Amino acid sequence: MLPIISEENAAAVFSQIFKDIPAWRKKMIHYIKDENPEINTAIIEAANHTDLDPKAVALGAYMTYLLIEVATKEADTIMNFSE
Repeated sequence: MLPIISEENAAAVFSQIFKDIPAWRKKMIHYIKDENPEINTAIIEAANHTDLDPKAVALGAYMTYLLIEVATKEADTIMNFSE
């Protein structure tokens, strides 16, 4: 089950992305290549095998990956919280 992505998390991620989209996309390529090379390969393959703009496809995939990652970390923090 995927975690819920809060409006606050989405806004924070979007503000990172839209400051400098090309730089952010390049940063994510390297980040995901280290974190999960299979996902990175799948994103690049999907981007290269479409009639759509490959950079736009990759941007959407990297954005989705980061949104899910942030939401998962938040959910883990809440689940592991102890008073």
